[in-house]
Amino acid sequence: MVLFPVLLMLFSLAMERVEFRLSKLGVREQEVQEFLDKASTSEVATLANEGFPHALDRFNNRKRGVATIDEMADQRAS
Repeated sequence: MVLFPVLLMLFSLAMERVEFRLSKLGVREQEVQEFLDKASTSEVATLANEGFPHALDRFNNRKRGVATIDEMADQRAS
């Protein structure tokens, strides 16, 4: 019985760390909305295959004018 409060406190501290890490990894709502409004077909395919972080990286690279290896291969194939 005495151990329960200590375990509860340790659990809450661990969850606080997890929450902090997740908040750092998250993206802002504005970034998601911009992606959904302006993403290319290949970026949406990346979203489906590799997840949002990779798709957002491709999207941001395209906005900056930086071509990725996948995009260069797609251009050569066309």
